[in-house]
Amino acid sequence: MKTAELFENRTVFSLEVFPPKPDADESVIYDTLNELSDISPDFISVTYGAGGGHNGSKTIQIASDIKHRYGVESVAHLPCIGLKKEEAAEILDSLQAHGIENVLALRGDRRDEDAPTGDFTHASDLITFIKERCDFNVIAACYPEVHPESASAVDDLKWLRYKADCGADHLITQLFLDNRYFYDFYEKARIAGIKVPIEAGIMPVTNKRQIERMVKLCGVELPKKFVRVLEKYEHNEAALRDAGIAYAIDQITDLIAEGADGIHLYTMNYPYVAHKIYDAVQSLFAVSSCLAK
Repeated sequence: MKTAELFENRTVFSLEVFPPKPDADESVIYDTLNELSDISPDFISVTYGAGGGHNGSKTIQIASDIKHRYGVESVAHLPCIGLKKEEAAEILDSLQAHGIENVLALRGDRRDEDAPTGDFTHASDLITFIKERCDFNVIAACYPEVHPESASAVDDLKWLRYKADCGADHLITQLFLDNRYFYDFYEKARIAGIKVPIEAGIMPVTNKRQIERMVKLCGVELPKKFVRVLEKYEHNEAALRDAGIAYAIDQITDLIAEGADGIHLYTMNYPYVAHKIYDAVQSLFAVSSCLAK
């Protein structure tokens, strides 16, 4: 099933996992999926290798297993930075051969200035290539707090509209910790003519190093409420984990109440955290579905 079809008359709930590192035991990801299986999300997305890199074959195999072994719709991430069209075509052919219908088209992080250049400059280039070549459902990323490389919020929305016009069927946001940024972004996206579903990406913050890295990468603002939580519990790992879970639950509860199209939970491969959050909010998804009917 194509993920864009899931958003009719209900709030979608999805998860993200990442493949093990090349030298890690591959069984670990399946232990994670086994623990996540009883959550029954609408779909699970799989990042392209651990932390990026050229580990895409694992992404394809895991996405295939999610769909065929676990019976959950899957999404394969595909970053295009440094990718040649021939390579992209081979990956897409492999995805089709594995019965995968959904691709999250990304530019990817620039890591090495001396790395070979590919045929795609932006995610929109990859979206256009996919749509011209295959019948995939294409998902794209968006930034409620503006992409760090954008000149302005207006410029960012202009390029997001262009991604949608190129064929993006569904959007997933980068993480944010203040829902006001999401609501403001969502309203402006609709005014800009972006009509596809926009799923809110939520990352439960369970350690200080994690959030410091995300702030650096994505320019996420830390609300005062969150800073107080971080300062109070940063030296107690279990307490910070539980506080991060509670903060994410509050975010999701508010988002569902306000009618968000969907919630995409960045699990960081921690089934315990995903379960705690889902157990707290699953009834809200059921109610939102009933009200939509």
